[in-house]
Amino acid sequence: MKPASEGIISELNQRSRSIFGEIVSSYLTNGDPVGSRTLSRRLLEPLSPASIRNVMADLEEMGLLYSPHASAGRLPTDLGLRLFIDGIMEVGALSEDERRNIETQCNSVGRTVKDTLEEATQMLSGLSHCAGLVVAPTTDRPLKHLEFVSLGDGRALVVTVADDGFVENRVLDVPVGTPPSTLVQAANYLNARLAGRTLEQARRHIAQEIAEHKAQLDELTTKLVEAGLATWSGGDDQGALIVKGHARLLDDLSAVSDLEQVRALFEALDTKDVMTRLIDLAKDADGVQIFIGAENNLFNMAGCAMITAPFSSTGGEIVGAIGVIGPARINYARIIPIVDYTARIVEKILG
Repeated sequence: MKPASEGIISELNQRSRSIFGEIVSSYLTNGDPVGSRTLSRRLLEPLSPASIRNVMADLEEMGLLYSPHASAGRLPTDLGLRLFIDGIMEVGALSEDERRNIETQCNSVGRTVKDTLEEATQMLSGLSHCAGLVVAPTTDRPLKHLEFVSLGDGRALVVTVADDGFVENRVLDVPVGTPPSTLVQAANYLNARLAGRTLEQARRHIAQEIAEHKAQLDELTTKLVEAGLATWSGGDDQGALIVKGHARLLDDLSAVSDLEQVRALFEALDTKDVMTRLIDLAKDADGVQIFIGAENNLFNMAGCAMITAPFSSTGGEIVGAIGVIGPARINYARIIPIVDYTARIVEKILG
C-alpha cells in the first residue's frame, strides 16, 4: 500500500519541492525556522524572496509548513516531515565497517537473550544519539525443556527452551539451602507437563493438579514449581521493554518543546499501556516503521519521533522490535538503515 503522502507529493512542482526540501533539510540540521531571504540565497534556481513567500504560503495551506510565530520563517509540520521522509529523502547506506561494528557489538558467545538485547539497545543509542529501545514480547511458544541451575545464596537460574529453539534464562529466588535433588525433582515434574504446552497452558494444568492434590510433591518442591511458573506466566508480565540512553533526550531541548515534555516521555516509557501497544506494533510491523510527533499513536507528543524495526524467530514469527526514540529532527537518513540492520543482526543471533 502506498503512503498517503505520495498523493501530496505528486501535487508539488519542482520549485515547490526544492523550497520544501530545503526548509526540511535545514530544520533537520539545526532546528531553526527558515525565511524567504535565506532561501533565496541557498536555492540553485534564482527566485526573489516574494516568489518564495508565495510558494511557502501554498505549502502552509497544504499543511506541510507552519510559522512558529509572526514574521518568523517556516518549519515542517508532522505531515510535512512524513512527506519528506516517504517521498523526497534519500536513505543512506551503511559502510562495511559500520556493518561489522554493529555485528561485533551485538554478537558475543555466551550472552543471554536479555544481554544481547541490552547490548544492541545501548549500541543503537550511541550510534543515533537518541534513546534506544527494544521490546521482546512474551509469546505463546510451545515449550520443549526446562532446567533449574543452582546459583547459591538462595537463587537459581531457570532455563527454558521452546520448540522453535528460543532459549531464555531468568533468575529465581529459592529458599536458602534448597538441595540439588529438589531442583531436579521440580524440573522433572515440570518437564513432564510442559512439553508441547505454552507456559500459560502448563500453569493452568499444574495449578489444577496441585489444587486437587494430584501432584505427588513435597511442600518445598511445590513452592519451587509454582515460583518457576510465576517467573514467566500470568500477572503483568507481558514482555521485556529495555530502554537505554534516556539522558540523550536531554542533549538538545530545542528539539523537544521543554523539559516537562521529556519528563512525560520518560513516564510514558514506564507504563504498562505503552508496553502493550509496543508489542502490538511489533506483531503488526512490516519492515521499518517511523512514528512522528502527534501522529505517533504510542506517545502522541509533538516534537518526538520513533523508528523501529521488527525481528523474528526461526519460525518466521515476529517476536519483538528494536529502535530509537528522540527529537523529531533526528537524522532519519542515517538512523533508518542502522535500525533496520541491527534488527536483522538481532534476528540472526536469536535464531
